Formats: sequence, structure tokens, C-alpha cells
Amino acid sequence: MNAVSSAPTTRPEAVDANVPAVSALGLCKTYGEGSMAVRALEEVTFDISQGEFVVLLGPSGSGKTTMLNVVGALDSPTDGKLEVMGTARGGMDENAQTRYRLGTVGFIFQFFNLVPTLTALENVALLAELTGEDAEMRALAVLDEVGLGDRVDHFPGQLSGGEQQRVSIARALVKNAPLLLCDEPTGALDIDTGRRVLRVLRDTTAAGKRTVLLVTHNSVIAEMADRVLRLLDGRLVSDETNPTPRTPEELQW
Repeated sequence: MNAVSSAPTTRPEAVDANVPAVSALGLCKTYGEGSMAVRALEEVTFDISQGEFVVLLGPSGSGKTTMLNVVGALDSPTDGKLEVMGTARGGMDENAQTRYRLGTVGFIFQFFNLVPTLTALENVALLAELTGEDAEMRALAVLDEVGLGDRVDHFPGQLSGGEQQRVSIARALVKNAPLLLCDEPTGALDIDTGRRVLRVLRDTTAAGKRTVLLVTHNSVIAEMADRVLRLLDGRLVSDETNPTPRTPEELQW
């Protein structure tokens, strides 16, 4: 598969390591108006350092997916300030938001969203073509990184659920985005497969080159995080550092 010659260069410039990966100040998000208004986020403030593995924990309806969508530029805050890798999210036009989603953040969802008629390699290379040159070579490298070097020619229907999720992780990694946003990435997986996926995500932060913000309602997964941000009814109710994160292999749920 050949790289698209007109593909934009979307990889972000190097950012001072002391700049937070994510900095939220008084973030609010309201849906609807008047008596029908629903406050999904209310005065949420936190900083996430580069290279951290952070779990955003909360029950259904707590605002955690809204927060992830705001950070990922899939939605916009009603009020407050947000900076990602030192760049303010406010005031971006549509083209700037597209460049941001391509170059700064990688998305991993509960459901894999792979193209069923494309192989694992083609699924990853499809996105690689949008984010730089040498698409196939980069796609092969990240598939090997997530342990699928021997499955590149398999279609999604020939892969297990865990393997499909690792393809989706590879698709996020191939952009070389410094921030990975994960929405219940193990929600559709059994515990053993979920642990393997969490190991891949944990390893992406090992060298401090990537930051992971993972949304889950599963408090056990929070045990492997560097930090745990807890949301309830749209409010940040706690921000705790985990002094001794557990390994994914130690988790039981």
C-alpha cells in the first residue's frame, strides 16, 4: 500500500517535558438549555504529566466519556480552559481540529471499529497514509510492537477480540500521537484478553514517550494507574496518586 503523497505532516513538534500533557481548568459542559439543560461536566480542574498512565474512573453518567471527547476534540466545552501538549484547545477552526485529532491524540474505543474487508496491516496503514510517509513500514512496526507481527495478513474476522483490539491500538500508535485516549478498551473482552491489552497500553508509557488517559467504570483497572481521577455527577471528586501501581497481570475482576 503506497503512502498518499499529499498526506499532511501531522506529528506534533516536540514539547518541553515539563509542560503538562493535559491541563484542564474549570471545564464545564452543558447539553440543552433552560429547564432541559444537563450539566455533564462542572468546574473540572486537573493536570496530567507527560508519560503518565491515568485512569478516569466513574459510574455510567458521571461525565467521564464527555471529558474524553472534549480532550479529543470530538466535543467542545461550554466553559473553562483546556491545553493539550501546551496548545490551547479553544478557538480551533475545523481544519485545526482535524490536524489535532490526527497528530496529537490517538483514540481507542471499546468496540474496535476495524474495516472488515481490510487486513490488519491495511487497517493500520490506512490511517498511517493520512499521517506521514512510509505508511506500510510504520504500520508493520507498530503491529509488531503490539505483538501481531505474525498476524498482519489476517482479516478482522480471523482475529480474536483481543487481537482486534490490539490492531485498534496499533492504529492509534501509528500516528505517533503523544496522547492516547482510551474509552473502556477492555469492556468487550474477557479478563485474560483484557490483561494483555492493558499490558500493551502500559508498555506504551514505559519510556515516557506517550501519555494514556483511560476511561473505565472498573475500579480494579484503576489499581494499575499512576493516578486515578474520580468523576461523579460531572464533578472531579478525587485525584489520587497510586504509590505502587499493580501490573496488568495481577489484576482480577
